[in-house]
Amino acid sequence: MKFGVVTSFGGIHDYIEMARQAEAHGWDGIFAWDDICIGSREVFDPWVTLGAMATVTERITLGAMVFSLARRRPWKIARETLTLDNLSNGRLVIPVGFGGEWDGGYSRVNTDDPARKLRAQKLDECLAILEKAWTGEPFDFHGTHYQATNLEFRPCPIQQPRIPVWTVGAWPHEKSLARSARWDGIIAVDMSPGATPGGDLSAETIAEIKGWMEAHRTASNPFEIVVEGVTDGADVDGTRDRLLPLAQAGATWWIESRWDEQETAASLLKRIREGPPQL
Repeated sequence: MKFGVVTSFGGIHDYIEMARQAEAHGWDGIFAWDDICIGSREVFDPWVTLGAMATVTERITLGAMVFSLARRRPWKIARETLTLDNLSNGRLVIPVGFGGEWDGGYSRVNTDDPARKLRAQKLDECLAILEKAWTGEPFDFHGTHYQATNLEFRPCPIQQPRIPVWTVGAWPHEKSLARSARWDGIIAVDMSPGATPGGDLSAETIAEIKGWMEAHRTASNPFEIVVEGVTDGADVDGTRDRLLPLAQAGATWWIESRWDEQETAASLLKRIREGPPQL
């Protein structure tokens, strides 16, 4: 199992320091977050943030939890992802989801319909365009929401055959799981009857997700099962007892995702300096 952390609170210079400290203290990934949030909270563009993080690190994976691609132009995303993948020497991953009405980039501007069905359709079309763009070959695209003629993107990404894509996948909904199966990883969410929204996934659920992917995926490339949550850096044994069953069931990434309003840049840096869980 690999371990990442989200820079959920702090200023832009705090985020850059978190990236430095995460690499120095043995974490495997550092993740910004993507929400336009037209409001009073201080928010920083994830692409610019990740570019800065790339220049102060050499090893760790870079991404954002999660990119909501439906409110972004696919050709612009293609250029941003290619730039970041080359800048980081092939360390970029693209976690993606639908986003939601809470994001002012959908609900408070007049260019994007916040309907979930439309967000899902636009996400799928955007990913299809990105896959074509990352080949470096000329292509056309004619979808319901996006049309493009004779596009060509150079340079190619460092990572081949493409930059890895993780999609939010809701267990046990097969349409959602099938989307993840087409790509390189699932950010697993338990939406089964009786499950607590946003709650921890059990080892049993992770094993079921792994089994579903093994039965339905056609690609042979490695597949990531990503879970999120909060750990106590001081409770080494308790954290091991909690996470080891998840790893044994098939989870390949744990993302430390701290969204409690009591968190601060200082508390996040403290957790980062305590280092990732030890299994």
